[in-house]
Amino acid sequence: MVRYSMKFVPWTDKKAVAADLKVIYGADTLEIAEANLESFNATWGDKYPHVVTSWRNNWEGLTVFFGYPKDIRKVIYTTNAIEPLNSVIRTAVNKRKVFPSDQAAFKVVYLATQQASKKWSMPSQHWTSALNRFMIMFDDRIRAC
Repeated sequence: MVRYSMKFVPWTDKKAVAADLKVIYGADTLEIAEANLESFNATWGDKYPHVVTSWRNNWEGLTVFFGYPKDIRKVIYTTNAIEPLNSVIRTAVNKRKVFPSDQAAFKVVYLATQQASKKWSMPSQHWTSALNRFMIMFDDRIRAC
């Protein structure tokens, strides 16, 4: 949502708007986030009404994160781990352009993911604390190695 919102903000206000948006999604509770959204609306709503409208229209999906503790949210809401994987898959698919079947496309994506996973050496910065929290919350689904 932050990237989408930044499309409608000129360069002169990008840092200030991004900082105010970070206060919204970085809030400790849902109530604080809603108050921060209202504050954002008071500050920027007249100048960038589409940004406020888009956040309100997607609020239900955005607030799902507040159901998790803050250490898990840091791992969930970042797309840094997903973007390189999407790039690898996009490159592998674009090299071939046409596939004889869906199964062939699945194989190419699988093999590209396997090759990319060999290069993954560093876990997410907050992964250790998130894993500990996952093990507490989902003890029946996660096993310690």
